[in-house]
Amino acid sequence: MPTDVIEPDFVLIVEPNLTGHRWRYVEWTMQACAEAGHPCILVTECANEDHRLAKQITAANRPDQQIAFVDPEESRTHRLRERNQYWRFHNYFQRAYRILSRTQSIRLVVVPYADYFFNGLPFLGSPFGKTPWIGITMRSTFHHHKVGIKAPDRPFVNAIKAQLFKRAVRTAGLRTLLSIDPTLPEWAALNTSKDSAKVAYVADPFPDERAEDPALARERLGLDPKQRYLLVYGAITERKGIYELVHAMTRLEHAPTLIVAGEQDASTRHFMRNHIRSLTPAPLVLDSFISNDTERDLFSACDAVWLGYKGHYGMSGVLVQAYRFDKPIIATEDGLIGWFSRRCELGPILSDLSSASIGKAIAETMTSWPHEHLTASSRDNLLSRHTLGEFKQTLLQQMA
Repeated sequence: MPTDVIEPDFVLIVEPNLTGHRWRYVEWTMQACAEAGHPCILVTECANEDHRLAKQITAANRPDQQIAFVDPEESRTHRLRERNQYWRFHNYFQRAYRILSRTQSIRLVVVPYADYFFNGLPFLGSPFGKTPWIGITMRSTFHHHKVGIKAPDRPFVNAIKAQLFKRAVRTAGLRTLLSIDPTLPEWAALNTSKDSAKVAYVADPFPDERAEDPALARERLGLDPKQRYLLVYGAITERKGIYELVHAMTRLEHAPTLIVAGEQDASTRHFMRNHIRSLTPAPLVLDSFISNDTERDLFSACDAVWLGYKGHYGMSGVLVQAYRFDKPIIATEDGLIGWFSRRCELGPILSDLSSASIGKAIAETMTSWPHEHLTASSRDNLLSRHTLGEFKQTLLQQMA
């Protein structure tokens, strides 16, 4: 007699954009699913077919680790709505869910970056029907002034976003909202109603690595064993404060060597080409995707890490990596980067990005950091949780 084959219930992961750090969150979520025995499907846009993660999933051809490509629906009837990013992304997530749920049984949806549509939830509802879902928010900053984090003072806008947040976490189907900001769950516990979804902290991870011997790392990278190095790492854009940093370093009498590692956008690439000759010593520029091995060598070899970001009020995986490798950082005082840097005494903090301030911070970093009086307990209480294992464990607890 024929036996019925029971199709597995899948976890659906939706992320249209695999640039920057977002593909990492997708990869880690899929790894967590695999480790817990949950089959999963990633949905992303067709433009990402050539992305390294998409190729990796396709090449593996695993029945429990699948990928599907869905593009936004072209609509000529809702031009005004499409100008609203929350409506536009909500429509995409709804479309992705609708298409995949026709062919697969979906038990849970995970959204690695819920900020796409989160503020639209009070008006649009869940894009996943009655299926439960978990989201991660990375850009919720409306509460920062209330908890002592430096951010733009926009009382009217922040009040509106606070109300939207309170209503959004009451959306039917939302099981848990995870936040990489440790202060948001604390704010939510005091300001949201009892019938709201759980708001919990998930430590922003960076791939677990151990520091390499600095001399060996420098040898592999072809660096001078006696020179001092300042690292700028990640997706290199103008918001990294790279323009101000380069201008400041051209004015320093004894500047360290600048290492700029990571894919640059077009305007930054143009800027670097025009200014690279003004830097002495000549910088090391790695304008490409950085492998895990090279990343480990870079953080092992450098003397300090630059986090003088502009207009960035969220968390930074680069900060976590610098902490893990015991490297001092130079950071702006804004947002969570400034908050963590101050509380954990990670390095000099910039009140502005003037050449004078940057020059002073570089000189201080290269001569007096890390401070020897710091004890492990004063720094580890916050940042020791920022491991990939902790991230996966937190995610799986909410998925169970």
